[in-house]
Amino acid sequence: MNDDNILKVGSNEMELVDFRILKETNGKIYEGIYGVNVAKVREIIKIPNLTELPGAPEYIDGIFDLRGVVIPVVNLAKWMNITPPKNKEVHLRVIITEFNNVLIGFAVHEARRIRRTSWADIESPSFAASGEGAFDKTKITGVTKIENDEVLLILDLESIIEELGFYKPTTDLQNGEIEQFKGTALVLDDSSTARRIVKEALHKMGLNVIEAQDGVDGLEKLAELIGIFGNSVEQELRVIISDVEMPQMDGFHFASNVKKDERVKNIPLIFNSSISDHFSDIRGEEAGADAYLTKFDASTFYTEVSKAIHSAKSKIATAIA
Repeated sequence: MNDDNILKVGSNEMELVDFRILKETNGKIYEGIYGVNVAKVREIIKIPNLTELPGAPEYIDGIFDLRGVVIPVVNLAKWMNITPPKNKEVHLRVIITEFNNVLIGFAVHEARRIRRTSWADIESPSFAASGEGAFDKTKITGVTKIENDEVLLILDLESIIEELGFYKPTTDLQNGEIEQFKGTALVLDDSSTARRIVKEALHKMGLNVIEAQDGVDGLEKLAELIGIFGNSVEQELRVIISDVEMPQMDGFHFASNVKKDERVKNIPLIFNSSISDHFSDIRGEEAGADAYLTKFDASTFYTEVSKAIHSAKSKIATAIA
C-alpha cells in the first residue's frame, strides 16, 4: 500500500463513508448527505433477509445473522422521520458498524464513496433543525462542505444506539472502592453526553474537572491551566481524558501537541473513544497516550486512570529531582 494512503498519527485527518438518505416533499426529491468514520465501519452489504422483532420500534427493520453474530438493523430514514421517495429506485445498503464494542447495522438509501478530510475542515453544528425529517442537532457531531457547496453531516451514531437502549453506560462500580485523588482532570469530548459520564466518574475519584469540546478548545484550556499553576501544573493536572473523533482537531493531533510541550508532557493522557477497531489503540500508543479505552466500562476506566496517575507521579518526582 502506498504510504500516502495511510492516515498518520497526528495528521488530523479522517476518512468518512459518504452515504445518502433520500426524501420526498411535495413531489420533489431531496438528497441528504451524511458520513460516518471509516474506523467504525466493519463492512457495507446489500440489504439482507431480515427477521422482524415483535414489539420493536418502527425504525428497527429487524435482525439478521452475519457469520454467527445476530445484528439489529436500524432504518435511519425512519428514525429521522423522513418519508422516502415512492417512485424512485433506491439501492438500499446496510452499513455494519462497530463501536463501544457493539455491532449494529444502519440501513441507508445509498453508500456513495470514501472521503478523506481534515478535522480542521469539520465544524461543530450551530444550526437548529426544523420541519419534516428534522432531528435534534445533538445527533450531529460535525458538518463539512464538499463539492458544489453541498454540506455533509456527520451523525452521532453513538447517541442513537444509546437512545435505542443497545448501550447503557454506568459509572457505578460493583466490587471494590474507587481510589481517591486530589487535583484536576481535563476532559475533551465533542459529545456533551460523553463528557457528563466521564465527569461523573472523575468526580467519584475526587478530581475537579475542566471540560473542552475538541482539541483546539483542549489546548486553550491547557494553556489557561499552565497560566494559573505555572511550574506546578504537572502536580495539579493529574490526568487528561480525550476522545478521538472531534471537530477542528482530533484526539491524536491534540495528543501529539501535548507530548511535545515540556511543561505538560508528563501528564498522563488517556483516550476514551467509541472506536473499538483493532488499530486505534496502536495509533493511540504512537501518539503517546498512556491507555486507549473503549467507552464506557467503569471498572476498566477507574483502573487505568489510577494506574496512569500513579505512574505519572513517579515520573514527575524523578523529573523534579
